[in-house]
Amino acid sequence: MSNTGGTVYIILFRGVGGATQLPVKPLREKLAEAGFGKVATYINSGNAVLESALARAEVVAKVAEVCKAEFGFDKDIHAVTRAEWTKLIKANPFPDALAVPRFLHAAVLAGDPPEGAVEKLREVAKDGERIEVVGRIAYLHTPNGFGTSKLAEKFDKGIGVPNTARNWNTVVKLGEMADAMAAD
Repeated sequence: MSNTGGTVYIILFRGVGGATQLPVKPLREKLAEAGFGKVATYINSGNAVLESALARAEVVAKVAEVCKAEFGFDKDIHAVTRAEWTKLIKANPFPDALAVPRFLHAAVLAGDPPEGAVEKLREVAKDGERIEVVGRIAYLHTPNGFGTSKLAEKFDKGIGVPNTARNWNTVVKLGEMADAMAAD
């Protein structure tokens, strides 16, 4: 079965940055060589948009195979369809946070958080920080900055499931890229 055509996926690579790099131009080239269609990347922090007729699990497996072989990357990879991403944007429980979008994050969760996990995270939230989980997306609003937030610091382990987060500026840009790809 061909990889091209079909569904537009937003691919989110966990843990890119610092010592772990996925250079965008070589990544685009290698994913295209692997048969994915209309491959695009966004900033050097682990984001790609591509088209494929393969099922989600097959897309993730193929992308993981390419990344391990070509870049030595073996961390989590999440694939979200364009339709799911549109729902993610529309389901934002904190519309008032859009005034400063870099302080709003959406984290794609690999599963449902364990019972009580979100409540425990709310207990560490300070100074107007908020967290809501809608489906398999956790929304974090850290109005005084993500880097200094106790909620953000405790989130990754506290949520209890593999995840990867993006700030709202990136969320919107990836949505625009997916929309443009689908319209192309």
